[in-house]
Amino acid sequence: MTERGDVHVLAIADSDSYLKWAAGLLDGLPQGWSGELAVVRTPIAPSAAQMEGAVHGTRVQDAPPPVLTAQALRRSVRRSRPDVIVVACTGPVVDVLASTVLNGLEPRPVLVSGLPGISVPASDKAWLFRGPVDLFVLHSRREVEEFREVGARLGATGSVALATLPFLAGGPAPGPAGPAGPGAPEGTERTERTERTERDRVVFATQAKVPVEREERERVLHALAGLAANRPDLDVVVKLRARAHEQQTHREHHHYETLWNGLVAAGAVPEGAVTFVGGAMRDQLERASGFVTVSSTAALEATAQDVPLLVLSDFGVSAEMINLVFEDSGVLGTLEDLSAGRFRRPSSRWCAANYFHAAADNDWVEHLHKLVDQRRAGTLPDRPALLDGPEHAAARRRARLRLEVPPATLRTIGRVRKKMRRLLT
Repeated sequence: MTERGDVHVLAIADSDSYLKWAAGLLDGLPQGWSGELAVVRTPIAPSAAQMEGAVHGTRVQDAPPPVLTAQALRRSVRRSRPDVIVVACTGPVVDVLASTVLNGLEPRPVLVSGLPGISVPASDKAWLFRGPVDLFVLHSRREVEEFREVGARLGATGSVALATLPFLAGGPAPGPAGPAGPGAPEGTERTERTERTERDRVVFATQAKVPVEREERERVLHALAGLAANRPDLDVVVKLRARAHEQQTHREHHHYETLWNGLVAAGAVPEGAVTFVGGAMRDQLERASGFVTVSSTAALEATAQDVPLLVLSDFGVSAEMINLVFEDSGVLGTLEDLSAGRFRRPSSRWCAANYFHAAADNDWVEHLHKLVDQRRAGTLPDRPALLDGPEHAAARRRARLRLEVPPATLRTIGRVRKKMRRLLT
């Protein structure tokens, strides 16, 4: 078994959500293990403000991670020779880093990857991009079971392991549902924590991918404005993953703040009814008496902090809406519920099966110990990529370009291509 204090872990992130996940995962390393964090330069690399929010409250919060090119990252890895590399990146970047940038290192480091939030249902694509990893970290019993089945079917040889979502570790257990308390939105109750911190806001957490249509997002904003009108004692806050000029893990075609400004200009909503903020989600939840989202992992943070919540079902409950996991949770509701301030708590049965399992059930560190021992014994097996072959060559080249070409140059190339397509049609 590996000794304490002699294992070094490097975590590499490529975007805001993966950076938050990687920083939290480093906090869960065994006592005495050392860890460092880096961001690989891509078009979706987080801004300085996003990085500060992502690492807030973690062991690396006082040392912002460096942003490295692919070449600089390889030089850094060759110099520091980490025992473990956590490839905390979007799928195509994991594939390129594992197959090119990190390939050929001797002795080969243990490769770990995972998904930074809700990952139900399990997808083939997530495993295909992560075929070369030794350990795939997931965050609920349901996810582990589903991804093991997918991996076995696809021929993946890495292990699947369970970890508590990093930003849920150490949080309070979800409380039972209860009646509304004085001054709180319907469906909430005051707790000891509420007595210490004035809870005077409702927080809406955005999701870049859903809902897709502009009109759907405007309906959400109208409901938030309705809540503000119905409950003038509450601050209604939209917590953004990125400001309109910032990048994030997934592209957001209709940014909420931009839409809001348009509605204000048209006289459709009152100016100042809703506030838009960035930063760390936990800071907003400290003062929240209610939380709402269409689909966001932040719903789990709200549950961990005993904040009643609402997951909007108006636009469907499906894998495409990334909210299928909330079926039978007890927290699905409508825009009408939002305007009226009706929030809920998930059932204890749902919590136990989804992300709030006992810490003793986590086995990712046990797996990691064994893999490090294999590495040092020279018995760490090769993990074949699942995306090799001519049919995947073009997609891999595009992913490599995103790593190797400066983002500004990529944006210029993209504009030129669009212009050429318009001229040729």
